[in-house]
Amino acid sequence: MTDQSKIIAATDEQIPFADIYLHDINPRSVVSDEAIEALAANIRRLGLIQNPAGLRDASGKVGIVAGGRRFRALALLQDDPRFQAITVRMAPDQQTAAFWATSENAQREALHPADEIRDFGAMERRGVAVPAIAVAYGVTEPHVYRRLKLASLPAPVLEALKAGEVSLSNAAAFTISEDETNALAVLEQVRGEHYSDHQIKQMLKPDSVRETDRRAVFVGLDVYEAAGGRMTGDLFADQTYLDDVALLEDLFTAKLDATANALTGEGWKWAEAMDVPYIGYHCIEDRKLDRIYAEEGELTEAEAQRYDELAALMEADVLDAAGEAEFSALENIQAGAFSAAQKAVSGVLVHVDQSGALQTCEGLVTREDRSAAIKAGFLRASAHKTDAAPKSPISAKLAEDLSRIAQGARQHAVLRDPDLLIDLLAYQLSHALHWNNPLALSMNEAPNWPTTEAEGYALDARLTTHPPRDMWESKDLAASFRAFRKKGADHVRGELTRFLAAQYRGGDEKLTTLVDKETEPSIREVWTPTAENFFKRVGGPYLNDLWRELLELAEDHPTATTFAKLKKGEKADKLQDLFSDAATRSALGVTDAQAARIAAWVPEGMT
Repeated sequence: MTDQSKIIAATDEQIPFADIYLHDINPRSVVSDEAIEALAANIRRLGLIQNPAGLRDASGKVGIVAGGRRFRALALLQDDPRFQAITVRMAPDQQTAAFWATSENAQREALHPADEIRDFGAMERRGVAVPAIAVAYGVTEPHVYRRLKLASLPAPVLEALKAGEVSLSNAAAFTISEDETNALAVLEQVRGEHYSDHQIKQMLKPDSVRETDRRAVFVGLDVYEAAGGRMTGDLFADQTYLDDVALLEDLFTAKLDATANALTGEGWKWAEAMDVPYIGYHCIEDRKLDRIYAEEGELTEAEAQRYDELAALMEADVLDAAGEAEFSALENIQAGAFSAAQKAVSGVLVHVDQSGALQTCEGLVTREDRSAAIKAGFLRASAHKTDAAPKSPISAKLAEDLSRIAQGARQHAVLRDPDLLIDLLAYQLSHALHWNNPLALSMNEAPNWPTTEAEGYALDARLTTHPPRDMWESKDLAASFRAFRKKGADHVRGELTRFLAAQYRGGDEKLTTLVDKETEPSIREVWTPTAENFFKRVGGPYLNDLWRELLELAEDHPTATTFAKLKKGEKADKLQDLFSDAATRSALGVTDAQAARIAAWVPEGMT
C-alpha cells in the first residue's frame, strides 16, 4: 500500500486534451450544467489556475482522477487553442491516484457565506464589475447582486452570520432596514433565537406595509412615490415596503372620497366611502337601509345558453381573459341599469376589498327616503309595524332541533370530566334542588337528539347507549347487581359517568356558564351543517347571504350571482360541499381565515 506519509514523486505533463478522459475513480459524478458553464467562463477569462490530476493507462491515454469539473469545463473550451493541451499532475500508480481522487473532494470546503459576502464587497470596492465577480466565482450575476446587498449590512450582522447566531435568510431580512441603530437592537434580540424572517422584518419595519396592502394597490405605487412616499425594496423576497403609512392612508382616503363624490355626479342621491374591506348583510341591516335593484335585462336564448357555459367554466376556474370579458358583458345585460328615478331616492356605499379593487353596493335607501321609494313603486310598504322584529329565517321546529344539538354538545363535553359530574350530583342531592336542577334525575329525558334529520351529527357513543332491555319483573336483581359489581370500580364509575352526562341539562344561566367554561363544549365537534339537516330547511335568501358572508363576496361578484341563480336544493348542496369538501374549498380559493370561519360557524342563537 502506498505510504502517504512519504513525499509522492509526482510529475506535471502537458497532455493534448484529445488524449484525456474522465477516469472511473473520479468521485464527482453529479454536476450542474449551469455551474460547469460558469466555470468554463471563469477559465476562459482567468486561465486554468489549478491543474487536474490524472493517471496514464496502458493505451497511453490519461484518465482524470481529480478535477472532474475542470475537465468538463475544458471540454467546452476546445475552440480556444490555449486549452487544447493542458498541464496534468500525473500519479505514479493506481493507489496514489485513488488517494488523490478522494482526498481532494474530502478536503475541499465551501467558502462560508459571510466570507463570500465580504469578499464580494471588497471586490466591488476595488472597482470590479458584477459580471467579472460572477465569472471569478463561477456563479450567476443575480447571486452576486444578492451577496452585494448583504455586504452593505452592519458588520455585527455578518459577524453573527459567521458565528451561526443567525441564518443566511435571517441576515437577508436585515437588508430592508435603513436604520442601523434599530437593526443592531433587533439583532441583539434575535441573536441565537429561533425567529422567522417574517418576524424579523416586522421588528425592523413595524410601521411599514407591503406593496400588496389593499391601500397600496388602490392608490398605486407611482402615485404614492410621486407624493414623496418612501419605499424599501426586499431583493430576497421580491417585495416592496411602503414606509410612510400616514401618507398612504391620506392618499387612500382622498381617492376613495373622490370616487364616492363622483358617483353623486352620476345621479345617485348620496354616496358614502367606507374604510372597510367588506360590506356584508349585517352592515346594511345595522344601518337600517333598504335595497332596490335595477331591472334585470333579458338574454336571448343563445345568450342564455352561452352564459350557462361560461358560468360553468368560471366555477371551474378555467375561464381565460376573453371569456371573463364575455361573461361580464352578459352579466351586465342581465343586471340591467338603475334608472334616474331610482338613483334619485337611493345611494351607494363604496369600499376597497382585500385585493385593492374598488367595490360598490348600490341602490340603498335610507329611512328618510323610504316613503319616496315606496311612492315611486321601488319598495313595498311593510304589512307590519315598523318596530316589529323581523321574522327569523329559522323555523320553530328547526330551532328546537338546533337547541337539542347544542344540548348534546354540552353533554358530549361534560362527559370528559367525571369528577365534575359527581360533584354536580352531590350538590344537587345535598341542596334538594327541585328547580333548575343540573341533572334530570327524575329520569326524564334531557333531549340531545334531533327529532328529524340527524345526518352530520355524531355524539360519543356512550350518550346513545340504552340500558339493558331484559330487566323484566321476575329477573334476579340481586344476582344481576352482584355481576355488575364484579366488573370493577372503573366499570361502575364509567356507567355512572355515562348516565349523569346523558342527564345533564345545564341548570340556571350562571351555573351553565361555569360548567361551559370548564368543559369548553363545541357544537361543531359533534355537528356539521348539511343539506338535509339545515340548509334545505331555511329560505333561499338566507342561503345567498350565508354564501356571500362565508366567502366575503360582494353581491355583484360572479360567484355570488351564479350561486343566487341556482335552485334552492342546488344551493343547499353547494353549501354542504363548502363545509365538508376540501376540493370545493380549494376550487373556490378559500383563504385560511375563511376556512377557519367556516369551521367555527353555527346558526344564530345556537348556544
